[in-house]
Amino acid sequence: MAFVSGQIALDASGTVVGVGDFEAQAWQVFGNLRLALAAAGMDFSHVVKLGLFVTDMSHAPVMRRVRDEFINLSQPPASTLVQVAALAFPELLFEAKAVAVAP
Repeated sequence: MAFVSGQIALDASGTVVGVGDFEAQAWQVFGNLRLALAAAGMDFSHVVKLGLFVTDMSHAPVMRRVRDEFINLSQPPASTLVQVAALAFPELLFEAKAVAVAP
């Protein structure tokens, strides 16, 4: 099992990606999740649970569209989407965490 803690829209140098651009941040967050899963020898096909945090629920359709580029749509993971007042940095609009299980 792998428990991937909250991934945010930081690039490899620690810079926030897509300030003010939810879609850019969503792509970065899911890309970061992919990297973390790969480090554990897994990929999105192993994800059984996603925890998704947005600062504005109006971004949910964009988040779902980006998420659907990464997950297995025929067997999607259980997911929880929550609106939060703020994330770790004021520029952040989205965070995601995952639980993955290898067969």
